[in-house]
Amino acid sequence: MKKGLMIALMVLMTMVAAPSVQAGILPPFELTSDHCTGGCGAAGTIFGTVALLQNGTTVDLTVHLNSPYEFAKTGAADDQAFKFNATGVVVGDITVNQTVPGQTLAADAGAFNGDGTGNFGFGIICTTCGGGLSSAFSNDIVFHVASATIADLTAPNNLGNVFVADIGNTTTGNTGPVDSTGPGTPVPVPATMLLLGSGLVGLAGLRRKFKK
Repeated sequence: MKKGLMIALMVLMTMVAAPSVQAGILPPFELTSDHCTGGCGAAGTIFGTVALLQNGTTVDLTVHLNSPYEFAKTGAADDQAFKFNATGVVVGDITVNQTVPGQTLAADAGAFNGDGTGNFGFGIICTTCGGGLSSAFSNDIVFHVASATIADLTAPNNLGNVFVADIGNTTTGNTGPVDSTGPGTPVPVPATMLLLGSGLVGLAGLRRKFKK
């Protein structure tokens, strides 16, 4: 009996010592603050989301807009479809998926501070799009930042904004920036806790077996 329990305890200790495969889940950032001329939506509208995934030493980002909103190109957002900041990153670290047929998306860098949303150093620009909603698109913007962490990309700027998207309401025609004003709250989901629970169940079963 003692030998069996000792083996079970050793297995359990190995499980607890195993590295967590998922230390937490970062929920998408919601684009909710409306700076559009005339307003792009009612109070409380979620215009879209920004999802971030740490993929090794690269951060993958997906910017999604909810209907009826589409990406626009206006001076209010420095002609950038999407703006963000990044610590220790240069524009060459950023690669952009070509998700919009017939158009070209590219990483951009500069002093972007249009329409009172604060200072940003990087953007994703549609280099071939016309102004306003003339070349509006609803396809997700997907890009990747090498040699970076999520923390490098989610520090609020001088006005407390983390991300900005340049959008238009295709129903009303109103355009302008919308922003996310703070990072998401991590939800702890450590894999070691799941392993610990499984180990305790197994230990209880062994104990019952040796008691017979």
